[in-house]
Amino acid sequence: MQSEFLDVPDGKIAAVVTHLQMFERPAPRNVRPVAAQLVEHPKPDPDWYRDLFMRVGGRDWMWFSRLGLKDGDLSAILHRDDVLVFSVRVDGRDEGLLELDFRTAQACELGYFGLTRALVGTGTGRWLMEQALDIAWARPIRRFHVHTCTLDSPQALPFYMRSGFTAYKRQIEIADDPRKIGVLPSDCAPQEPVI
Repeated sequence: MQSEFLDVPDGKIAAVVTHLQMFERPAPRNVRPVAAQLVEHPKPDPDWYRDLFMRVGGRDWMWFSRLGLKDGDLSAILHRDDVLVFSVRVDGRDEGLLELDFRTAQACELGYFGLTRALVGTGTGRWLMEQALDIAWARPIRRFHVHTCTLDSPQALPFYMRSGFTAYKRQIEIADDPRKIGVLPSDCAPQEPVI
């Protein structure tokens, strides 16, 4: 068996991206009641969105793709009728993010899905996935897909597979380290060394 090592240039990060999909709604799973509500945000304020995005995935897992966008560019995505943004609200505070992207005909991408530390391990993720599946499959789609990477929580990939998604492709993504270009603070995702 051979393996190959590829250099990642200084100032860059690399991740293995796994693409997953499903072609029908899996049987609904029993979920225990949670003390949360799903709130739709048809035209979310960019600052509100960035704050939630950062609290869900930026600080711990190096989510960065939306953080570097200017207000107009971010709003051009989030204010579309075929992009749905929801928060998970607990005691008046938004503690989770669900974004469903229907821009491709007959398909839905699970664009962003996650919870803040306060809700991890409470069963809210399973509840949120059932909400996502209901909303996505209520539309005339033939495919629901998502991708995750090794910069995200190690729980993400097995969670998606338990939720009914099947992995079908892997890629390597190389990007500017967002901590070196000022998109994320330098102390984010300490498990990933800055080189």
